[in-house]
Amino acid sequence: MPDIKSKPLIVIKGLLFMAIVVGASIGVMCYCPRLEVLGLLLVLIWASARSYYFLFYVLEQYVDPKLKYTGILDLIKNLRKQ
Repeated sequence: MPDIKSKPLIVIKGLLFMAIVVGASIGVMCYCPRLEVLGLLLVLIWASARSYYFLFYVLEQYVDPKLKYTGILDLIKNLRKQ
């Protein structure tokens, strides 16, 4: 699948991901409305964002500039080849 080049489409894609996060969080909170669950959801969202930043920015910028990949599965394939 080719990369998205359109800036409006990239923004829409980001907003759709945010809608999934919000929708899933609301669904979990409706299923189990407790403060502990809300806290765990907030930690999960924060840690997921940080790990994504680490995988797709920090590794390339600070560890190995040649380490470029399109996703987690592509990263695993590249690491297995080394």
